[in-house]
Amino acid sequence: MGIGISAVLLIIGLVLLTGAVDLPTSVTAHVATDTVGWICLGVAVLGFILAVAAGRSRNAPPRT
Repeated sequence: MGIGISAVLLIIGLVLLTGAVDLPTSVTAHVATDTVGWICLGVAVLGFILAVAAGRSRNAPPRT
């Protein structure tokens, strides 16, 4: 997962947490949107950290 996917998940998570979009009642009756928002937010942060760490190790000089 790269930084781009993490950014998309971050946006989706924040939209679900803040309630910026009114979802149909059929969705909100069966899905806890705030919980899904927190999950998306957590996965996005973890993915961003892993992408940055992988990028650093790729750019590091080889050890001798």
